[in-house]
Amino acid sequence: QLQLVESGGGLVQLGGSLRLSCAQIGFSAFTLDSYSIAWFRQAPGKEREPVSCISSGGATTNYKDSAKGRFTISRDNAKNTVYLQMNSLKPDDTGVYYCAAQFNPSPTLDPLEASTCNLRGLEAWGQGTLVTVSS
Repeated sequence: QLQLVESGGGLVQLGGSLRLSCAQIGFSAFTLDSYSIAWFRQAPGKEREPVSCISSGGATTNYKDSAKGRFTISRDNAKNTVYLQMNSLKPDDTGVYYCAAQFNPSPTLDPLEASTCNLRGLEAWGQGTLVTVSS
């Protein structure tokens, strides 16, 4: 079964940057390049929401409106790792960030799923990494 671990969170000031990583750990029948990945954020007292997503080969990406122009999702399949570069951070970006995987060897995302990054059939979640943006 696929296992994921996030890292890279921390405390940063308004306008700062962080790069989150989502890495495959342990043994799985498939490596991360067979999975689409979504990053989610759960802010204090709020429901978890998708922030960004990327197809298995990296050809398709999308972002929550508030993240567009500031966040960049990418992946290095040779390292079985997906990244979320977050720039110009705001206090509203504060929360626990999770990555999750959808088995999807197709090079692109389903257009409907891609529009919101609500990927169906997510089968693996990391433990989360906390991002705190101070003003």
